[in-house]
Amino acid sequence: MSKSKNDLAWEAIFERYSLLDELAKNGRVSISSENINQFRESRLMTKFDHRSQLPDLFGKHKLSILPTSRGTYEIGPFETFCDFNKDEIGIMSMPFRSDLESIDYKDITSESAAINCAFVCSILQDFTGEEALFPTVSGRMGSSSFEFKINSGAKKVKIDVENSQIEIDGGYEGENSLALIEAKNYISDDFLIRQLYYPYRLWSNKITKRVRPIFLTYSNGIFHLREYEFSAPELYNSIRLVQHKKYAIQESGISINTETIQDILGIVSVVKEPQIPFPQADSFERVINLCELLKQRGFISKYDITQNYDFDHRQTDYYSNAAKYLGLIKDARENRNVGYTLTQKGLQVFNPSISIVDRQLEFVKLILEHAAFQETLKLYFNKGEVPTKDEVVVIMKKNGLYKIDSDTTYKRRAATIISWINWILGLIE
Repeated sequence: MSKSKNDLAWEAIFERYSLLDELAKNGRVSISSENINQFRESRLMTKFDHRSQLPDLFGKHKLSILPTSRGTYEIGPFETFCDFNKDEIGIMSMPFRSDLESIDYKDITSESAAINCAFVCSILQDFTGEEALFPTVSGRMGSSSFEFKINSGAKKVKIDVENSQIEIDGGYEGENSLALIEAKNYISDDFLIRQLYYPYRLWSNKITKRVRPIFLTYSNGIFHLREYEFSAPELYNSIRLVQHKKYAIQESGISINTETIQDILGIVSVVKEPQIPFPQADSFERVINLCELLKQRGFISKYDITQNYDFDHRQTDYYSNAAKYLGLIKDARENRNVGYTLTQKGLQVFNPSISIVDRQLEFVKLILEHAAFQETLKLYFNKGEVPTKDEVVVIMKKNGLYKIDSDTTYKRRAATIISWINWILGLIE
């Protein structure tokens, strides 16, 4: 695979300034944005919201980077990321205010719109336990000056911050606390602690009320909120999950039950298997999320998906092929960039006039049009439990799937079938 522009530029920087030698000697190294800009714009070279976005050189040597001012950075073996918890929890329904016309909860296309919707639907109020919340701070600002310790290999090292730039997606103050929200409209496996920590340190030093760092992820109609705390405020890695909840906007008179799924299973017709790699994409939520991003932007290159949305290059292929398998996206080119757009079917599924529940049922139909998935779900209803991988492999082998030629590959793909079937079953209220 060809190297990214960031990979090439960082390799040149490390060679020019002998950074590996300095890291071996001192355990860390400072570098200015001026030095970085000589090779590529520092804004692009230092924005790594997830581990998967780190340049190959950083990953190879277990390095990370942190801003310490508006023009300087520290590089070292810092533990800068935190994994999201994957606990399964129920979804709470919240009513939408029928008198609001300027926000459409079925067509949320940005982080700011997701926060606004969570606010007007009282999701933020319910999550924080603050009945009266007021939007008070947001946007870019200076971090002020503070110092902290961070895990760096087997030891902790001190970092001094002097007015680094931070950005707060939303700040809401109540009677007892200030909630600082970092929001994303895509699903990821981890996040950069700094996005919560630097704002937390700034406002903890400015006000007497409790400061509550909250991470909000919005996708496929679900608002997933996680509140964190720093048990030792001066230690970057003392982050701890306090609570997490999922919310959805209540759609009157619409629900999904077992009969709904069985009705679809009884009427959907099986289509001919496409000449596309059989899905190896265990998270169906991320298949949907990739389509959502394409709905918002129209076209996204393969490079941008890998660089910006917590997919490594293999996952970009896996999840784009899965969406193509269902007929939701297609290959496209724009200004010589290779990427994807939604198909006509994809545009229909994501039409804002369709309710979110009906959109889920469209996904169910698209999955069950394929024999291996349909027969697996039928076996589930016959058995009363999810089939085993071996049982799914038997189903797959009799349906002549495209270019699967080893038992190992069959079992990997069977894991995807089971995961997607579990996603369907998870829709049942």
